[in-house]
Amino acid sequence: TGGHHPVREGEVFNTRYQALCELGCGAFATVWLCQDMRRKKQVAVKVLKSRASFAEAAQDEVALLRCVSSMKKKDRAGENIVCLLDDFRMIGENGFHIRLVFEALGPSLRCLMGNYAAQGLPLPFVKKSLQQVLAGLQFLHKRCRIIHADIKPENILLYGRDKNLQRLLLDTLDCSQRADVGRKGPGDDPGNRLEDSDLMGIEVKIADLGNACWTYKPFSKEIQTQPYRALEVLLGLDYSTPADIWSTGCLAFEMATGECLFDPQPGKYFSRDDDHVARIIELLGRVPPQIALSWNKSTKFFSRPG
Repeated sequence: TGGHHPVREGEVFNTRYQALCELGCGAFATVWLCQDMRRKKQVAVKVLKSRASFAEAAQDEVALLRCVSSMKKKDRAGENIVCLLDDFRMIGENGFHIRLVFEALGPSLRCLMGNYAAQGLPLPFVKKSLQQVLAGLQFLHKRCRIIHADIKPENILLYGRDKNLQRLLLDTLDCSQRADVGRKGPGDDPGNRLEDSDLMGIEVKIADLGNACWTYKPFSKEIQTQPYRALEVLLGLDYSTPADIWSTGCLAFEMATGECLFDPQPGKYFSRDDDHVARIIELLGRVPPQIALSWNKSTKFFSRPG
């Protein structure tokens, strides 16, 4: 009770969505590739755990996604955010589960980066993708007054406007273990591998608003996955939309070089957050005193002049 719903291939949700294969599993939900039998197309269905706290978080996510959908009509930049198509509740053997239905996109940027790890992604593709991410964030921040709060490669999804390319991207999603998308290599089946020439045809969309919040109503003091966490969040200060831009800067460096900009590690006498702050100072210089001294640990780490 309170856990994941044990979805089975072939199961039909809400008399409409037939489960084809699992795309991924996280701490809060599983995501399934499904056939929308009414519209005759594939969709992605996110099945949240049944615990009450997850249901409450899902209601917040639905409200944020509906805001995105309504604002899309006024601003085309909204096309850079994943689209919610439907949401409903269903009972299972572990309780009530909220299910969110999204357009079916390709794998995440993380899958693509895994195949270029040594040298990073080609810079023209990095620039094009980041333009789309930044346009999507501008839309979220200005139009919707939403902070995404978890920009990272896993939450940037690939898709192709060209039907053949989109089919190729969907084919690369191994239904049992989310196979990587990569360049053709010796012995690869050319029918379901992505070539370098296809790369510039790929678009990206920001996905997963599960950790997002309103600019005027933060839900949590601690946001973002550690390597992409902004300084103000690490210091326990108030945060807003610039936190997403910090994460995007970390993402840009990782896409271009194949390396994490910050990969903090805890030590015997310091936490992972402490090491993270130290690494930021090493790379970017002193933290301005008015910021450093407003931290609750400031006297432990900073002298009076900052």
